[in-house]
Amino acid sequence: MAPPDERAWRRLADGDHAVLATVHPARGVDAVPVVYAVHDGHVGIPIDLIKPKSSTRLQRERNLAADPRATLLVEHWDADDWTRLWWVRAELRWVGEDAAGREDALAELLEQRYAQYAGRPFARILVLRVVRLTGWSAAVSPDVDGA
Repeated sequence: MAPPDERAWRRLADGDHAVLATVHPARGVDAVPVVYAVHDGHVGIPIDLIKPKSSTRLQRERNLAADPRATLLVEHWDADDWTRLWWVRAELRWVGEDAAGREDALAELLEQRYAQYAGRPFARILVLRVVRLTGWSAAVSPDVDGA
């Protein structure tokens, strides 16, 4: 059953991690786990300075520069109760240089959601606009999954 828009937006906003899929010019789909925040129809994905990496210019950012389309998949799994299964897919477009003014609100939300981001240890935040939101839920009743 497809969740109503409001529920899909709430699940997207409340999720604590997801899989971001971008388009690699040679390999095609390039999927990585990410944390994120949602504000005013946009998703912010931090390029943080916490986890070790060889560069702060990550492949996902290079992919977005070549093709601004991306997908964020948030899901809930319950091995014991399949009536609680759901997923939400956000089709996104990278905002790029037009992100000014949105980064601060997203950085604040990331700080609130993840203790590791206190003090905003970001190289930058990738800002993507949600262009379409779809989802699915196994629950027939809106109260089954508590969301």
